[in-house]
Amino acid sequence: MRTIKKVRRLIETDPVSPAALVLARLVTALESDALFDIKDLYLLDEKHFNMAIDLMGDWRLDRYYLGKARVFDIALQAQDLQGKH
Repeated sequence: MRTIKKVRRLIETDPVSPAALVLARLVTALESDALFDIKDLYLLDEKHFNMAIDLMGDWRLDRYYLGKARVFDIALQAQDLQGKH
């Protein structure tokens, strides 16, 4: 399964988990060319850290891939949920 899809599923499944929140911020930063604090990656466990690294690689290769739009939408929704808590 592609990393972008894995990230989308993680955010959909548990949008307020610490890993989902960091990955959602990363996705929105990548999509909107916004700043992302790289030290946030070190908040992740090894599995999710590697997922973030793979996500950046896939993002760079698949600049126009449709799955990015889906994960970006889910990431925005997760950030909205975080703002409401």
